[in-house]
Amino acid sequence: MKLMINGKTYHVADKPDRPLLWILRDELGLTGTKYSCGIGECGSCEVHVDGMATRSCITMISEVKGRAIRTIEGLAASDGSLHPVQQAFLDEQVPQCGWCMSGQIMRATAFLEANPSPTEESIVSTMSNNYCRCGTYGRIKRAVAKAAKDMAKSRWKS
Repeated sequence: MKLMINGKTYHVADKPDRPLLWILRDELGLTGTKYSCGIGECGSCEVHVDGMATRSCITMISEVKGRAIRTIEGLAASDGSLHPVQQAFLDEQVPQCGWCMSGQIMRATAFLEANPSPTEESIVSTMSNNYCRCGTYGRIKRAVAKAAKDMAKSRWKS
């Protein structure tokens, strides 16, 4: 089975009932996507599938065949510069333990790509779908708002 991940084609065994998370981490070495709850509740494992934030721990590879998958490794520009959401998370000193950060960043990125001028309420509502063990929710909110402004200024295109 062919999977398109971060703009590259990968060949994996055609066993459609395997979760995407384990293909990414164990077979392809894309370990930026984290495992945490395993039941699609926490959001640590979020990736983009056709631009939508998707919980990879409960998404079988049969569901993503022929679709564009983007992981945290695929966010930065080809020259290595960070995506504005990644940079904003660093600027606002969001990461503590870091376990949820890739999922938080992937959710924020998909959200901002669909909603370039979010309200504070929409940021809080959207980001409340991802859990942070360290409780940095205030910093997360500030980082998403900062990234929205930075993306508007730079006209960032993913």
